Amino acid sequence: MTFFSELSYALDKKYSLKIIFYLLLLVSSSMWGESISTNLTDPKDILVYHDVTSKIRCICLPSLPIKSCSYNNCAVSAELKLFIENRIRKGESSDTIVQKLLTGFGEEALEDPIIQKFKESGSMNMVNGVLYGFGDKILAEPSSLFINLTIFGIGLIGLILIYFYFKTNRKINPSTSQPIQLSKRSEKYLKELD
Repeated sequence: MTFFSELSYALDKKYSLKIIFYLLLLVSSSMWGESISTNLTDPKDILVYHDVTSKIRCICLPSLPIKSCSYNNCAVSAELKLFIENRIRKGESSDTIVQKLLTGFGEEALEDPIIQKFKESGSMNMVNGVLYGFGDKILAEPSSLFINLTIFGIGLIGLILIYFYFKTNRKINPSTSQPIQLSKRSEKYLKELD
């Protein structure tokens, strides 16, 4: 038997339905994974925000665009997103913002409250990057190979663990089970008990 046929044999219908439900839930939730949080309300500004954040990389996880970066895991990227929102409110286009992130916004960026916050907290690398430009290293070059391989590996390990769990915990069907053979010593002990 192949791995998948043994796995399907080990799973009864109750477990199969649960697994299918969770897989569908996982797939459907990934469809909404594109939505990101922003304080902007104008639909045109939101489109500009999506465009800029898809072209700029996350500061903490360079393999991700900044729009995919979680607020919980990367406070610096969250602040940079707020800075981008402020630039959009000033009427700058997505191409202008991306170009200025590459080459620098100049001294006038020091007026932005986010940059002032970076300066007060001692994040001079971020302040200098915004003022004088980050260069090409700020551009998102999403290489999802590592992430995809990691997810595939975790999924494969999960399937293997499920397989071994059901293989070792399979209920024995009484009609196909063999009678238990007792040793002579055990039989003698049982006769003494009677």
